[in-house]
Amino acid sequence: MDLNFTPEEQAFRDEVQAFLQDKVPANLKDKVRKGIHLSKADHEAWHAILHDKGWLANHWPQAYGGPGWTAVQKFIFDNECALAYCPRTVPFGVNMLGPVLIKYGNEAQKRYWLPRILNGADWWCQGYSEPGSGSDLASVKTSAIRQRDETGEHYIVNGQKTWTTLGHHANMIFCLVRTNREAKKQEGISFLLIDMKSPGVEVRPIITLDGEHEVNEVFFTDVKVPAENLVGEENKGWTCAKFLLTYERTNIAGVGFSVAALERLKLVASRVKKNGQPLAYDPLFAARLAKVEIDLENMKTTNLRVIAAVAGGGAPGAESSMLKIKGTVIRQELNDLMRRAMGPYALPFIEAAMQEGYQDAPLGQPEAASAAAQYFNNRKLSIFGGSNEIQKNIISKMILGL
Repeated sequence: MDLNFTPEEQAFRDEVQAFLQDKVPANLKDKVRKGIHLSKADHEAWHAILHDKGWLANHWPQAYGGPGWTAVQKFIFDNECALAYCPRTVPFGVNMLGPVLIKYGNEAQKRYWLPRILNGADWWCQGYSEPGSGSDLASVKTSAIRQRDETGEHYIVNGQKTWTTLGHHANMIFCLVRTNREAKKQEGISFLLIDMKSPGVEVRPIITLDGEHEVNEVFFTDVKVPAENLVGEENKGWTCAKFLLTYERTNIAGVGFSVAALERLKLVASRVKKNGQPLAYDPLFAARLAKVEIDLENMKTTNLRVIAAVAGGGAPGAESSMLKIKGTVIRQELNDLMRRAMGPYALPFIEAAMQEGYQDAPLGQPEAASAAAQYFNNRKLSIFGGSNEIQKNIISKMILGL
C-alpha cells in the first residue's frame, strides 16, 4: 500500500484548494474559524455552492449525481475543506440517507428522494436515539403499525426520538421504528421516511451547554406514513441502520477537523505567553501537544489504510469503530488543550459572542470566546454514533470473536 498521493491526486488537491479559495464566502470562513453558530441559511448556502460544482454528494456514484471520485479524492476534499474553515456539510441527507437509499431503496425511492437531497428541496434529520435507547439502539420502542384504509396502505407511528440534531430545520426525518414486538430486538425494526409536517409530529428544543439550539426531541402521535416510505424490507431495517452507522462513525472521526484544530492550536501556543515565553515551550503543554500530534498522524495513516481497502473493493467494518474511538478522543484532547491555552480567559461564558454581529472586544485571545463552549459541546463526540465503550465491544466481537 502506497500512502503517498499520486501526481493526479496532488493535482486534484490543487484544484480543490483553488476552488475553496475562490468560492467559499469570507464571512462563512470567519464564522467557522471563530466558532460562531451557523444559521440554516449558512448551511444552505454552502450546500448550494457544492451542488453547483457537482461536489456535494462526493461519495455517491455518478449514476446518482455524484462526481465519481475515488476514496482518496474524497479524503483529500474533506481535509482541505476543514483546513480552509469551510462549514461542514449537514450529513443526514447526503452522507447518511443517500447511501442507504442507493443500496437498499427501490427505484422509485431513488428517483424521487435522491435529487431532492442534492437540490436542497428536503432537509433531513435522523430519528435513531430514544430515551433509554441510545447505545442500545436495537431497543427502540417507537412503534409503526401497518394498516389499510380507503387511501391505501400506511403506517401509524407513535413514540419519541431524542437528540435529533438540527431537527428544527428539517422537513423530513428517517427513523428506526418497531414493526414487530414479538421478534428479537434487531429483527423487528424497520427503516421509515417521515414527513415532519405530518399531523401528530411535534418538535421540542433541547438547549445545549453552549446556549445553542442544536438538538431536539421529536414526538409522534398517530402519525400516518405512506407504506411506500418503507426503505428495504419490513422488519429488516437493522441492516439499513448498521450500514448507515458505518458511514456516520467514519465521518465522526473527523481527521480533517483535527488537522485544522491542531494547526490553530499551534498558532495560539506560539502567541500565548507563560512565564515570559511562548506556551509552546512549556514542557508539560509541549508534551501533550506532541502526543496528540503523533496520535493524529497515526490515525491519518489508519484512515488511509481504510481508504485503500475501500478502493480495492472492501468495506470498513471494525476499522470504522477504531477511527470513531481514536478520532473523537483526539478531537476532545485538542479542545481541552485549546481551553487550557486560554487560561482564565476561557472561564467567562458570553453566549452572544458566538452569535453573528457581536461587536464587543474579545477577552484575551480571539479564540477564548468559544474555547470552553466547544470543549463542553464536543464531549458528545465520544457518545453519539454509538458510544466509544460500545465501539470497543464491536471491535472485540468482529476481530477477536469475543
